[in-house]
Amino acid sequence: MTRILLTRRWPGAVEQVLAARFETVLNEGDRPMDAAALAEALRNFDAVLPTVSDRLPDTLFAGGNLRAKILGNFGVGYNHIDVAAAKAAGIVVTNTPGVLTDCTADLAVSLLLAVARRTGEGERQVRADAWDGWRPTHMIGTKVSGKTLGIIGFGRIGKAMAKRCRFGFDMDVVFYNRSKVAEEEAKRFGARQLETVEDVLKAADFVSLHCPGGGENRYLMNAARFAAMKAGAYLINTARGDVVDEAALIDALERGVIRGAGLDVYEAEPAVPQRLRALENVVLLPHLGSATEETRTAMGMKVVDNITAFFAGQEPPDRVA
Repeated sequence: MTRILLTRRWPGAVEQVLAARFETVLNEGDRPMDAAALAEALRNFDAVLPTVSDRLPDTLFAGGNLRAKILGNFGVGYNHIDVAAAKAAGIVVTNTPGVLTDCTADLAVSLLLAVARRTGEGERQVRADAWDGWRPTHMIGTKVSGKTLGIIGFGRIGKAMAKRCRFGFDMDVVFYNRSKVAEEEAKRFGARQLETVEDVLKAADFVSLHCPGGGENRYLMNAARFAAMKAGAYLINTARGDVVDEAALIDALERGVIRGAGLDVYEAEPAVPQRLRALENVVLLPHLGSATEETRTAMGMKVVDNITAFFAGQEPPDRVA
């Protein structure tokens, strides 16, 4: 029987389906697997089903003698996997696109609202019994309606974010995308495309990142680009942690180069720098973008479909390599 490994625990409904179809081994302790454990898994299982918390660099695929034939990634992003090395080793890689679009866009909106209206600060103040009552100058934030949203990356999630902010908050939405988006398509989401990242940064009161991580997007937001943002602007990141130079972001926040940030992803998850945690003008979430019961179950079922097709000799629907 085909032997598979889940590197973390998944929604129960998905685990049950996998157990009915395959010889399924679970990570009962639900603790992150180190490189040695992942390398061993590649040698002992027909399929390994990793998540964004697993790192699979080229060294794990070296040396041959690998039993694994497919990596069914639980997530859309796959920059934590050296896809070229996996492909060279004869291992197929799949992902889970489409099913987490709405939930991730919802979370990006919640971060935008939270950082603009300082709700994280306000809740901490109430919990600490430090609120001394309403007053006209207390915890003044920024109005969202009517402001300009700049989106970097106009894929599924970027479009969903544009739709929510344009038609929900009457925001002016501009975006940068590597490829040209048809004007009629952009208009469907109430947005217009600008030529460069810098054009977007110059125009936007809020900048929301929705581009893939890794490669040329590593440190896409760096010191120079923070300096190009409006002085009172905010950064929202629900994409990947390595899209942002974290040290440059912290410096920009501490010096008031930008006004605030809402983050759901980090460079070295789950580690978050103490300097970042110490800032009041940042909302910090523990990578919750797709964290709804409906979405996580749908993601798992995408993986089920991919590996079921693969072991039936068919093309996996979400193959990326």
